Amino acid sequence: MRFFAAFTRYIQFILLLVIGIFESSPEALAQPVRSVDTLATRQLRQLVDALQTGSAVRFGTVALSVRRVRDGQERFAYNAYQSLPSASTLKLITTATALQVLGPNYTYTTTLEYDGTIKDSTLIGNLYIRGTGDPSLGSWRFTGYFDLAALLDTWSDAVQAAGIRRIQGVVVGDGSLYDDLTTPDGWPYGDLGNYYGASLSALNINENLYRVFFRPGKTIGAPASVIRTDPPVPYISFRNTVTTDAANTGDQVNIYGTPFTNQQWLTGKVPMGEPANEFSVKGALPDPAYFAAYALQNQLIQDNVTVSGPPVSIGGGLITTLVQNGKRTVLHQHKSPLLPELIQQTNFQSINLYAEALLRTTALTLNKTVRSTEASLETLTTFWKNKGVDINGFRIRDGSGLSAFGALTADNMTSILSVTGREKTFPVFYESIPVVGQTGTVRTLARGTLAAGNVRAKSGSIDGVRAYAGYFTARDGELMSFCVLVNKFTPGQSRDVTGALSKIFVSLVGINGNDSH
Repeated sequence: MRFFAAFTRYIQFILLLVIGIFESSPEALAQPVRSVDTLATRQLRQLVDALQTGSAVRFGTVALSVRRVRDGQERFAYNAYQSLPSASTLKLITTATALQVLGPNYTYTTTLEYDGTIKDSTLIGNLYIRGTGDPSLGSWRFTGYFDLAALLDTWSDAVQAAGIRRIQGVVVGDGSLYDDLTTPDGWPYGDLGNYYGASLSALNINENLYRVFFRPGKTIGAPASVIRTDPPVPYISFRNTVTTDAANTGDQVNIYGTPFTNQQWLTGKVPMGEPANEFSVKGALPDPAYFAAYALQNQLIQDNVTVSGPPVSIGGGLITTLVQNGKRTVLHQHKSPLLPELIQQTNFQSINLYAEALLRTTALTLNKTVRSTEASLETLTTFWKNKGVDINGFRIRDGSGLSAFGALTADNMTSILSVTGREKTFPVFYESIPVVGQTGTVRTLARGTLAAGNVRAKSGSIDGVRAYAGYFTARDGELMSFCVLVNKFTPGQSRDVTGALSKIFVSLVGINGNDSH
């Protein structure tokens, strides 16, 4: 008996020693949460491991972070502290910050005004459209708000209602609120001429885009000609090398251009056999404030109001000689949709322009001295640091995630989302995020699975990057935040990556939020 008791104590000692070694091993330390819900979390880890070691991401990185919202406790981590490109998931941070700082009742105001005096139906002075950064001005997305045509009509009516029939001055697109070059650092040159790379102005209009219409050739390889733009932008000149491809091949056109430059290069291919034998692609207006002035002047002329000088723009780093005539008088003020509507469009449609506008507006509200994108990013970072978020690895370069050099950690994202989940504005923010399998850019993801209708996620996709972030409800009813980043996956295997991520989403909703350590 004495031998058996000693032997039992020896075995217990060995077991405790082994357990202690395991617990202190690097591999164990890399698992910050060891859940009693072993089956669900092991299945999740196996799926993430399979994606990381499979052919699609073998030479890249998969990162995943999961946190419980009510207290921010980390529940799962896999490469969660590596700083990686976030793509458009960054818009969640930008919009969450805007909602907390500006409040759900915030609206932008764009003002039509004049300086000088009105005498005998003549304005001896200038007409101004003064912007405050509204990204939705003249947009077609919002029910009950003016699109571009209606906006121009309204402004022209306001001028005529003031008794003005002649302007002895100029029409000015006033974007002077931002006096810097607002294009964020690191935006790829190849994106700048395309609609999704449209630069921010303090006077945005028509989402800073235009459409160029092509007439495809009758054979593959034949030149495709430019037939018109909508809206008209005759001051932009095109060098067109676009050719014709087979039917149903889609948009393969790239537009090369830079802010404030009216020369654009059109390259790539358009498909033949389109309706009305034409095909359109969207480009970026090189100077939105100038286009606003140009379009209004054209509308005024159509309505028999003459203007003596050419349209001009101010702001955005431009040096413009303009004789101003003292105090301005307001003719009309246009209010944007409420902030929650702007945020929903930002997150549902992933509009880079809206995100950049919200970044600058939020930063300027927090700090009136902010005068650049870089300073705006510093202000946003400080905001979250002051809320207790660990911002190590948080190296963002814009508000939208288009920058090729911006990065953050999955832990940064879930920490911010968890803090946001405890703010009073959270219900509004939560509704602004698309539902997996149902709405927005994730409507086709994980359809027909347990994740569909449960997970709310913002997607992100740039070259070699696929990312998702948002919230889900765990098996035990706990609200969780999550972020998954896939970086440098193998070209041509994006479908495999998406399929693997759909399985990960299903596994996520199967875990518990209240597992004990």
